[in-house]
Amino acid sequence: MQEQFTRTKLLLGIKAIDTLATSRVAVFGVGGVGGYVVEALARSGVGTLDIIDSDTVNITNINRQIIATMSTVGRYKVDVFTERIHDINPLCNVNAHRTFYLPENALDFDFTLYDYVVDAVDTIAAKMSIIERAKASGVPVISSMGAGGKTDPGAFMVADIYETSVCPLAKVIRTECRKRGITSLRVVYSRETPIKPPSRDVPIGSVAFVPSVAGMMIAGEVIKDLIK
Repeated sequence: MQEQFTRTKLLLGIKAIDTLATSRVAVFGVGGVGGYVVEALARSGVGTLDIIDSDTVNITNINRQIIATMSTVGRYKVDVFTERIHDINPLCNVNAHRTFYLPENALDFDFTLYDYVVDAVDTIAAKMSIIERAKASGVPVISSMGAGGKTDPGAFMVADIYETSVCPLAKVIRTECRKRGITSLRVVYSRETPIKPPSRDVPIGSVAFVPSVAGMMIAGEVIKDLIK
Protein backbone atom coordinates (compact mmCIF):
# COMPACT_ATOMS: atom_id res chain seq x y z
CA MET A 1 0.00 0.00 0.00
CA GLN A 2 1.29 3.44 -0.90
CA GLU A 3 1.54 6.10 1.76
CA GLN A 4 2.24 9.82 1.67
CA PHE A 5 6.03 9.47 1.81
CA THR A 6 6.38 6.78 -0.89
CA ARG A 7 7.95 9.12 -3.45
CA THR A 8 10.35 10.54 -0.88
CA LYS A 9 11.36 7.02 0.12
CA LEU A 10 12.13 6.16 -3.52
CA LEU A 11 14.54 9.09 -3.69
CA LEU A 12 16.12 9.15 -0.21
CA GLY A 13 15.71 5.55 0.95
CA ILE A 14 14.03 3.89 3.92
CA LYS A 15 16.87 4.72 6.32
CA ALA A 16 16.43 8.44 5.66
CA ILE A 17 12.67 8.17 6.12
CA ASP A 18 13.16 6.43 9.47
CA THR A 19 15.67 9.08 10.56
CA LEU A 20 13.33 11.91 9.69
CA ALA A 21 10.46 10.20 11.52
CA THR A 22 12.50 10.22 14.73
CA SER A 23 13.83 13.78 14.30
CA ARG A 24 12.66 16.86 16.17
CA VAL A 25 12.99 20.30 14.57
CA ALA A 26 12.11 23.67 16.10
CA VAL A 27 11.04 26.48 13.77
CA PHE A 28 11.04 29.90 15.37
CA GLY A 29 8.76 32.16 13.33
CA VAL A 30 6.20 30.66 10.95
CA GLY A 31 5.50 33.60 8.67
CA GLY A 32 6.52 34.05 5.04
CA VAL A 33 9.81 32.13 5.24
CA GLY A 34 9.27 29.96 8.30
CA GLY A 35 5.85 28.82 7.12
CA TYR A 36 7.33 27.23 4.02
CA VAL A 37 10.02 25.61 6.15
CA VAL A 38 7.32 23.98 8.28
CA GLU A 39 5.39 22.92 5.18
CA ALA A 40 8.39 21.19 3.62
CA LEU A 41 9.47 19.53 6.87
CA ALA A 42 5.96 18.16 7.43
CA ARG A 43 5.79 16.84 3.87
CA SER A 44 9.23 15.25 4.32
CA GLY A 45 8.03 13.22 7.29
CA VAL A 46 9.81 14.91 10.19
CA GLY A 47 8.35 13.23 13.27
CA THR A 48 8.22 16.13 15.73
CA LEU A 49 7.86 19.81 14.95
CA ASP A 50 8.03 22.65 17.46
CA ILE A 51 6.49 25.78 15.98
CA ILE A 52 6.92 29.07 17.82
CA ASP A 53 5.05 32.24 16.86
CA SER A 54 2.67 34.62 18.63
CA ASP A 55 1.07 36.18 15.55
CA THR A 56 -2.39 35.71 14.15
CA VAL A 57 -3.06 35.56 10.42
CA ASN A 58 -3.54 39.02 8.96
CA ILE A 59 -5.23 39.73 5.66
CA THR A 60 -1.96 41.29 4.43
CA ASN A 61 -0.28 37.88 4.88
CA ILE A 62 -2.37 36.30 2.11
CA ASN A 63 -0.01 37.40 -0.67
CA ARG A 64 2.91 35.30 0.62
CA GLN A 65 2.20 33.04 3.62
CA ILE A 66 1.14 29.47 2.90
CA ILE A 67 -1.49 29.20 5.65
CA ALA A 68 -2.96 32.65 5.07
CA THR A 69 -6.41 32.51 3.47
CA MET A 70 -9.63 34.41 4.01
CA SER A 71 -10.84 31.58 6.23
CA THR A 72 -7.79 31.69 8.53
CA VAL A 73 -7.57 35.47 9.04
CA GLY A 74 -7.61 36.24 12.76
CA ARG A 75 -6.54 32.77 13.88
CA TYR A 76 -3.21 32.00 15.55
CA LYS A 77 -0.71 30.87 12.96
CA VAL A 78 0.55 27.99 15.10
CA ASP A 79 -3.02 26.70 15.53
CA VAL A 80 -3.64 26.74 11.79
CA PHE A 81 -0.31 25.03 11.19
CA THR A 82 -1.04 22.35 13.76
CA GLU A 83 -4.18 21.39 11.84
CA ARG A 84 -2.38 21.54 8.50
CA ILE A 85 0.56 19.42 9.68
CA HIS A 86 -1.77 16.77 11.08
CA ASP A 87 -3.70 16.76 7.81
CA ILE A 88 -0.42 16.02 6.02
CA ASN A 89 0.96 13.56 8.58
CA PRO A 90 -1.38 12.51 11.41
CA LEU A 91 1.54 10.82 13.18
CA CYS A 92 3.59 14.02 13.47
CA ASN A 93 3.96 15.36 17.01
CA VAL A 94 3.34 19.10 16.97
CA ASN A 95 4.34 21.33 19.87
CA ALA A 96 2.71 24.69 19.17
CA HIS A 97 3.79 27.73 21.16
CA ARG A 98 1.73 30.94 20.91
CA THR A 99 4.82 32.83 21.97
CA PHE A 100 6.99 35.59 20.60
CA TYR A 101 10.47 34.29 21.38
CA LEU A 102 12.68 36.82 23.17
CA PRO A 103 15.80 36.59 25.34
CA GLU A 104 13.48 37.17 28.31
CA ASN A 105 11.60 33.89 27.75
CA ALA A 106 14.46 31.90 26.26
CA LEU A 107 14.62 29.53 29.21
CA ASP A 108 11.11 28.33 28.40
CA PHE A 109 12.69 26.35 25.57
CA ASP A 110 15.10 23.46 26.10
CA PHE A 111 17.28 23.53 22.99
CA THR A 112 18.93 20.22 23.89
CA LEU A 113 15.67 18.49 22.91
CA TYR A 114 15.98 19.57 19.28
CA ASP A 115 17.87 17.87 16.46
CA TYR A 116 17.80 21.09 14.45
CA VAL A 117 16.80 24.72 14.95
CA VAL A 118 15.49 27.11 12.31
CA ASP A 119 15.61 30.85 12.99
CA ALA A 120 12.99 32.63 10.88
CA VAL A 121 12.19 35.51 13.23
CA ASP A 122 12.57 39.20 12.45
CA THR A 123 14.11 40.89 15.48
CA ILE A 124 17.87 41.03 16.02
CA ALA A 125 17.70 40.27 19.76
CA ALA A 126 15.55 37.19 19.19
CA LYS A 127 17.69 35.94 16.31
CA MET A 128 20.90 36.23 18.27
CA SER A 129 19.40 34.56 21.34
CA ILE A 130 18.22 31.61 19.23
CA ILE A 131 21.59 31.32 17.54
CA GLU A 132 23.53 31.55 20.80
CA ARG A 133 21.37 29.01 22.61
CA ALA A 134 21.52 26.55 19.73
CA LYS A 135 25.30 26.88 19.53
CA ALA A 136 25.65 26.45 23.30
CA SER A 137 23.51 23.32 23.16
CA GLY A 138 25.48 21.83 20.28
CA VAL A 139 22.40 21.84 18.03
CA PRO A 140 22.67 22.71 14.32
CA VAL A 141 21.02 26.02 13.47
CA ILE A 142 20.26 27.80 10.21
CA SER A 143 19.14 31.41 10.06
CA SER A 144 17.02 33.31 7.56
CA MET A 145 18.21 36.72 6.52
CA GLY A 146 16.00 39.38 4.96
CA ALA A 147 13.39 38.33 2.37
CA GLY A 148 11.37 41.56 2.30
CA GLY A 149 11.87 44.06 -0.48
CA LYS A 150 13.20 41.37 -2.86
CA THR A 151 11.85 40.33 -6.27
CA ASP A 152 14.52 37.92 -7.54
CA PRO A 153 14.18 34.39 -6.09
CA GLY A 154 17.30 33.34 -8.00
CA ALA A 155 19.46 35.65 -5.90
CA PHE A 156 19.12 33.52 -2.75
CA MET A 157 21.94 31.27 -1.67
CA VAL A 158 23.21 29.28 1.29
CA ALA A 159 26.41 30.58 2.87
CA ASP A 160 28.24 31.16 6.09
CA ILE A 161 27.34 34.49 7.64
CA TYR A 162 30.92 35.74 7.11
CA GLU A 163 30.63 35.09 3.38
CA THR A 164 27.51 37.21 2.93
CA SER A 165 27.27 40.57 1.20
CA VAL A 166 24.68 43.16 0.13
CA CYS A 167 21.98 42.03 2.62
CA PRO A 168 21.57 44.71 5.34
CA LEU A 169 20.29 42.22 7.92
CA ALA A 170 23.22 39.89 7.28
CA LYS A 171 25.60 42.80 7.91
CA VAL A 172 24.06 43.39 11.34
CA ILE A 173 24.13 39.67 12.19
CA ARG A 174 27.79 39.44 11.14
CA THR A 175 28.64 42.23 13.54
CA GLU A 176 26.65 40.66 16.37
CA CYS A 177 28.25 37.25 15.77
CA ARG A 178 31.73 38.78 15.96
CA LYS A 179 30.86 40.48 19.25
CA ARG A 180 29.73 37.15 20.70
CA GLY A 181 32.61 35.08 19.38
CA ILE A 182 30.40 33.05 17.03
CA THR A 183 32.79 31.88 14.34
CA SER A 184 30.31 30.35 11.89
CA LEU A 185 26.60 30.40 11.12
CA ARG A 186 24.79 28.92 8.17
CA VAL A 187 22.30 31.33 6.62
CA VAL A 188 20.08 31.72 3.59
CA TYR A 189 20.39 35.22 2.19
CA SER A 190 19.83 37.21 -0.97
CA ARG A 191 22.46 39.04 -2.99
CA GLU A 192 19.75 41.35 -4.35
CA THR A 193 19.70 44.93 -3.10
CA PRO A 194 16.36 45.33 -1.31
CA ILE A 195 13.80 47.84 -2.51
CA LYS A 196 13.24 50.31 0.29
CA PRO A 197 9.76 51.60 1.15
CA PRO A 198 9.08 55.25 0.27
CA SER A 199 8.95 56.25 3.94
CA ARG A 200 9.33 54.83 7.42
CA ASP A 201 5.56 54.77 7.79
CA VAL A 202 5.23 52.24 4.96
CA PRO A 203 6.10 48.57 5.60
CA ILE A 204 8.58 46.71 3.41
CA GLY A 205 6.89 45.10 0.41
CA SER A 206 6.95 41.38 -0.30
CA VAL A 207 5.76 38.98 -2.99
CA ALA A 208 4.61 35.35 -3.09
CA PHE A 209 7.59 33.87 -4.90
CA VAL A 210 10.47 35.14 -2.73
CA PRO A 211 9.87 34.08 0.92
CA SER A 212 8.73 30.67 -0.33
CA VAL A 213 12.05 30.08 -2.09
CA ALA A 214 14.06 31.08 0.98
CA GLY A 215 11.92 28.78 3.14
CA MET A 216 12.30 25.80 0.83
CA MET A 217 16.06 26.32 0.65
CA ILE A 218 16.27 26.30 4.45
CA ALA A 219 14.12 23.17 4.67
CA GLY A 220 16.33 21.45 2.12
CA GLU A 221 19.44 22.18 4.18
CA VAL A 222 17.75 20.83 7.33
CA ILE A 223 16.63 17.60 5.63
CA LYS A 224 20.05 16.99 4.04
CA ASP A 225 21.82 17.52 7.37
CA LEU A 226 19.46 15.26 9.30
CA ILE A 227 19.86 12.29 6.97
CA LYS A 228 23.55 12.54 6.09
